[in-house]
Amino acid sequence: MASQPQHAAPAARQIPWMTEDLEMFQDTVRRFIERELAPNEARWAAQGYIDRDVWRRAGQAGLLCASIPEEYGGGGGNFAHEAVITREMARAIFTSLGNNVHSGIVAHYLLNYGTEAQKKKWLPQMASGEMVAAIAMSEPGAGSDLKSVRTRAVREKTANGDCYRINGAKTFITNGYHADLVCLVAKTDPEAGSRGVSLIMIETRDLEGFRRGRILEKIGQKGQDTAELFFDDVLVPCENLLGEQEGQGFYQLMQQLPQERMIIALGATASMHRAIELTTEYVRERKVFGQALADLQNTRFRLAECKTEATIAATFVDDCMMRLMAGTLDAATAAMAKWWCTQKNCEIIDECLQLHGGYGYMLEYPIARMYANARVGKIYGGSNEIMKELVARTL
Repeated sequence: MASQPQHAAPAARQIPWMTEDLEMFQDTVRRFIERELAPNEARWAAQGYIDRDVWRRAGQAGLLCASIPEEYGGGGGNFAHEAVITREMARAIFTSLGNNVHSGIVAHYLLNYGTEAQKKKWLPQMASGEMVAAIAMSEPGAGSDLKSVRTRAVREKTANGDCYRINGAKTFITNGYHADLVCLVAKTDPEAGSRGVSLIMIETRDLEGFRRGRILEKIGQKGQDTAELFFDDVLVPCENLLGEQEGQGFYQLMQQLPQERMIIALGATASMHRAIELTTEYVRERKVFGQALADLQNTRFRLAECKTEATIAATFVDDCMMRLMAGTLDAATAAMAKWWCTQKNCEIIDECLQLHGGYGYMLEYPIARMYANARVGKIYGGSNEIMKELVARTL
């Protein structure tokens, strides 16, 4: 009888929402990352932001607004295309291109709530990379609690027509350094609580009263520009309001946040599997006490635990993906996916780093960068404590 190989390759996990077309798209995304993005990641991490022309090249390659209809310049796909991009970015340990915010979030606010004129004006420019988009939610004194934002948008008549006069400050804004288009969360009626929140689209080029603060220095995801934004008596046409009337912003946010949280969960699950893959390769080569580290029972058991939890996470997220694409994913389940997957991602990467020993603490090793990059997952998109509160309200 022929002997079996010591390390048989595991069967590939079947992804229920993956199609042949998506596999072809995945290859395109992977090649673009390997050719255009990965070789520059260290340089972009050092400067704190990617080069502006990368956005145009990503647009030409079809990575921007892949799930937006072709009539608005998009790729004509669905959310699964965004999921493929997210997974491939995580697999490549690449975080500098803030496409999840640009294409997976802002573009869909426009698609779902924008007027026909707004969609035709901004979506094609976003799809081509001519405009970079950001969403401005968090403030110095308000993070996950969006009802508490203090940025004000006051309607007034001007010589150029009805405008909003906007005053306020935003922080932790992904794509803030390059942003040409900002989806701003502001209070149009401070006395109305959540019903006084509105979303207003702001074109930043040559906009009087708008300024960018410093690029914020982070412990991870260093190449993804994160900036402060300031609005001092900024005048924006009232026609830039997103939605049929003021006060719909909180509802719009609650409707779209499950998709944002799924993007985060997808990235976390892909990251877990990549960490396990890298660590498995490392422990097979690393010698300890005259034998491979992988031959020690503790190593095998630790990796077995990690693989089990990563598989559970991926299976759950796949189910959520199917529900999202069918329009049946509820906010509480999306919150479960976001908090549990980001928590497990941090735990699994920590276990994998430990198995690297001292080398795991060296930034030249991918696992060290993954460790730093993963931590924010438990914070952005709504902190995990807020996610648990959303789940608890359904009990």
